[in-house]
Amino acid sequence: MTPIVHGQQRPGPGETILTAVVLLVCCAAVVVPFVGIIATSLSTADHINRAGGTFVLWPDGVSLDAYRAVLSGGVVLRALLVSIGVTLVGTALSVVVSAMLAYALSRPGSFGHRPMLLLVLFSLLFSPGLIPLYLTVKEVGLINSYWSLILPGVVSAFNVIVLRAFFMNIPSEVIESARIDGAGDFGIFTRIVLPLSRAVLAVIGLFYAVGYWNAFFNALIYLQDQTKWPLTLVMRTYVLQNAQFAQGELGASDVLAPQPALQMAILVIAILPILVVYPFLQRHFTAGMLTGAVKG
Repeated sequence: MTPIVHGQQRPGPGETILTAVVLLVCCAAVVVPFVGIIATSLSTADHINRAGGTFVLWPDGVSLDAYRAVLSGGVVLRALLVSIGVTLVGTALSVVVSAMLAYALSRPGSFGHRPMLLLVLFSLLFSPGLIPLYLTVKEVGLINSYWSLILPGVVSAFNVIVLRAFFMNIPSEVIESARIDGAGDFGIFTRIVLPLSRAVLAVIGLFYAVGYWNAFFNALIYLQDQTKWPLTLVMRTYVLQNAQFAQGELGASDVLAPQPALQMAILVIAILPILVVYPFLQRHFTAGMLTGAVKG
């Protein structure tokens, strides 16, 4: 008979073993490819050739030639700088605009509150489509501009709704006390609301940052100059489509590393920033994502 602990049945040995096996398989499915990517990026040409010419699960020695090549001043380094710039500027602009819009929508007496809220909710259900969006970007002169990677997606309706729910849960007494002390709406927003919203702003900022960092479709349709490509579009071209690097595209070091090592090095560089930033924001996720789930 299965023992009962604190009102719940303790899982039997068979169930425990099955759960452990399933978890191990899931972990292996995630970890093994990632280890292989890193191993291939650190492998020499001889070891890659012995492994079949594509993928290495464990490097026979460590070689940094692939990283020296892609970071030597060629197309990959330029694309990396573009992605960093677009992500930093886009995330900052998106968080500021979304927070201001969400705060306005959280105040029932604000001007145009209900029509604007309905418009935000409407955008969650319907999108304009690719052709109208492209024509709009073209008409405002953003084709082949870095702003075409930022402005079309500067506001996410989902993120605005999450922020609005958090702002509505801030006690009205706090805001009314500040208003009695002579603070205006902008002062209340910057001095009271934003400091109280660090958790949800961190979560929303990470959502925007990941979106900007991983986006490639806007660059694909709006950028005609390859020197303005972000890292994700370079990764799509040289990793997913397996295009060969031309002479000079990786600077002076483009002949020092095999093609598979170069491709995997680009993947590692594309993944690394998110892996570095995420642990610092992880503690905010519970507080940020449960915002508005409980009232009262």
